[in-house]
Amino acid sequence: MTGPAIERVWRDEWGRLLALLVAQYRRLDLAEDGLAEAFEAAARTWEADGLPANPPAWLLTAARRRILDRLRSDAVLARRMPLLAVEAELTEEAQRVMADAGETVRDERLRLVLLCAHPTLAPESAAALTLRLVLGVSTADIARLFLVSTPTMAARLTRARQRLAGETFAVPDGVRLADRIGLAASVAYLAFTAGYAPASGADVHRAALAGEAIRLVRVLRDVAPASADLDALLALMLLQHARRDARVRDGEVVLLADQDRTRWRAEESAEAFDLLATHVDDPPTRWLLEALIAAEHAVAARPEDTAWPRIAGLYRELEELTLSPVVRLNRAVAVAEADGPLAGLALLDGLDLPGHRLPGTRAELLTRAGRYDDAATELERAIALCDNDAERRHLVSRRAR
Repeated sequence: MTGPAIERVWRDEWGRLLALLVAQYRRLDLAEDGLAEAFEAAARTWEADGLPANPPAWLLTAARRRILDRLRSDAVLARRMPLLAVEAELTEEAQRVMADAGETVRDERLRLVLLCAHPTLAPESAAALTLRLVLGVSTADIARLFLVSTPTMAARLTRARQRLAGETFAVPDGVRLADRIGLAASVAYLAFTAGYAPASGADVHRAALAGEAIRLVRVLRDVAPASADLDALLALMLLQHARRDARVRDGEVVLLADQDRTRWRAEESAEAFDLLATHVDDPPTRWLLEALIAAEHAVAARPEDTAWPRIAGLYRELEELTLSPVVRLNRAVAVAEADGPLAGLALLDGLDLPGHRLPGTRAELLTRAGRYDDAATELERAIALCDNDAERRHLVSRRAR
């Protein structure tokens, strides 16, 4: 009975409790180890005694007790700081902290999020560390989400923690704060896109990783100053995630035009529309333009109802803003839908983009233009470059057709 309860508390409270412990002891290793041991103790104790009246306070007390025990064993640190806390005082203080620390927890969680998204970390390491420390995702689960072995992920997380050793926990202000929040948002979106664009192997999609990334953006919106960009990012992710049940059929990729739109999750799309409603007239940003594009797809009941000219116009704005070759590729697809395949192909001239998507798109547009020999050549290139099993099968089936 307590198993699901512990999992729920872990999911809801890990980041808050870790932030408080890091704020008090200023050591990630102590805080993380102490909290993990507290949850292990809870799994044993709550099974026998039932849930305590205040589970977060119980866990905070247990974690502090274990941290203090570890500090007592270190003679240098024991001489440096007073550690003779009484058990009853620990428990009473923990209950008070959890009752009164709303703003404190918010501030400390922001510190933790910004620390994990530190610019000295590689984006992939920042994403993994954020999932581990802010959301409490286990190392084994993160390894599965990122398609690496558990020892490999453990080593990656250890290196990330070591790189952060000695970094300040201070929250920057002004432009520096906005830049760091933007970096944290980019880290979350990296994790999200990894869920729907696996680099290699047999997995078609990893919706669980995308779901954790959405949870991370919710945390970021909760602890950071109000931001139209974070609203737009959450809307974008919700609109894309809402299609997860229709993206795969019998283990095979289903393209957007062929998806069963009755399987798109309307409640998530509705939340996204509410988030966008107050920002449609804001100055264009990357996240807002991408969210508006996703919204155009979401409101089309059938593929033929899609407003491709509007989508092509939004992609033009997005390309002018980002100068991204991926955006140019997506714009070419939208232009081809609005103005014909030759117009789309013209936008691909001179484009340089690694991987299989560019030749795969060229093959599709060349086929629509009736240039079948050229399309076959591009399709062979795409198959040779594709390192995802499901997507390669899709390309091979296109070649057969």
